[in-house]
Amino acid sequence: MATRSNGPGERISEAEHAVMEVLWDRSPISAAEVCEAICADRDWSIPTVKTLLSRLVQKEAVGTEPQGRKFLYRPLIARSEYVGVESRRLVNRLFGGRAAPLFAQLAESEALTDDDLTEIEALLREMRK
Repeated sequence: MATRSNGPGERISEAEHAVMEVLWDRSPISAAEVCEAICADRDWSIPTVKTLLSRLVQKEAVGTEPQGRKFLYRPLIARSEYVGVESRRLVNRLFGGRAAPLFAQLAESEALTDDDLTEIEALLREMRK
C-alpha cells in the first residue's frame, strides 16, 4: 500500500474516521462493503458512505481503483501515521505541545487503568535506554 508521507491535508471528521477504520481493517473494498460493515450500527445508507468516501478522496486520505462498474477504495495513509498526526494536534491544541499535562489530566480524571500505567511505565523505561 502506498502511503502519503505526512497525513491528509485536511482534518478527518469523526464520521470519515469510522470509514477509515473499515478501510484500514480490510481494503481495497467497495462502498457497498464499507456500508455492510458500518451502516447498520450508525443508521447510515449507501449514499452517506459514498459521500464520506468522496470527501476522503478529495482530502487525499483515500485512493480509488476501478473494478468493472464500481470502485474499490483503499487508504493512502497508514493508521499509525494518522494516529501520530492527530495525537500531536491534540497535545499542541490542548496542552501547549507538552505531553505531561495530558497524562496529568488523564490521571486526575481516573481515565488511566493500572494496565495503562504499567504500559506507560514500560514505554518510558524503553525510551530511556
